[in-house]
Amino acid sequence: MSDALDALLRRADALLNRLEAVLPQPLTAPDWSAAVAFRYRKRGASARLEPVRQLSGIRLDDLKEVEPQKERLLRNTRQFVAGQPANNVLLTGARGTGKSSLIKACLNEFSGQGLRLIEVDKADLVDLPELADLVADRPERFVIFCDDLSFDEGEAGYKALKSMLDGSIAAATDNLLIYATSNRRHLLPEQMKDNLAYTHSERDGNVEVHPGEAVEEKISLSERFGLWISFYSFSQQEYLAIVAQWLSHFGLSQAQTEAARQPALVWALERGSRSGRVAYQFARDLAGRGGVDDSTAAPPPPETDAPQGLDHV
Repeated sequence: MSDALDALLRRADALLNRLEAVLPQPLTAPDWSAAVAFRYRKRGASARLEPVRQLSGIRLDDLKEVEPQKERLLRNTRQFVAGQPANNVLLTGARGTGKSSLIKACLNEFSGQGLRLIEVDKADLVDLPELADLVADRPERFVIFCDDLSFDEGEAGYKALKSMLDGSIAAATDNLLIYATSNRRHLLPEQMKDNLAYTHSERDGNVEVHPGEAVEEKISLSERFGLWISFYSFSQQEYLAIVAQWLSHFGLSQAQTEAARQPALVWALERGSRSGRVAYQFARDLAGRGGVDDSTAAPPPPETDAPQGLDHV
């Protein structure tokens, strides 16, 4: 009888262990001293904060041709770290112009003063209230980082972020801000039919009674970010200045940098963009080849024993 009871208890214990793996688990605090940046990761019903062991080493001085944007974000972050009022920030504009890199550089600048970063995917924004509660009593200053943020209509994270920014009955903690980047200024797709709604036109058999409210709803999320920072495509001169900066960063000489102007423009033309990201990728490629551009090498001499054409058959 005792052996049968022990076997039953063992099976029950194994069953409980399996159930615990699929049941929702409360979010627990990580070792905050393990890193200055963390990723919020969800596996099934359980979530945790994972420390980022290999942090991007980009510095503010590495970012060129974005001085106005840099100064605005730097000032807001400095206020936040000092315990002064500061705003949630939305960085929008052309791709590859340094939006995400600027946030990472600010983390490297202020991590020694208590700034910490938590990266959250768009799909996990519904858990923002739990994250806010977790860090509310911590002495550090936390930035929730949402990269490449945009929503389709009806997504759950849209309402959660909107409420977190401004609208929840709970007051926002003063040690938490949200920094988001997006290629869309209003974070939602905007279509021509939204403008047609203002004419009270009939769509699908229905006429919008208050057509302006549909547009107001779309812009209401981005409006809740207190600070908008816009980024623009670079001119050719700005692009070449960024290329020169990165080539110098990788140790290439002034002469090699001057010789790389034309190949850098060809590289940008092939990529269809003169962005900071394209400049960095070109510099990495050229530095990896020792500063020698293969496209400028002399063509090989023609073969002397070329095959005869069909007219000689």
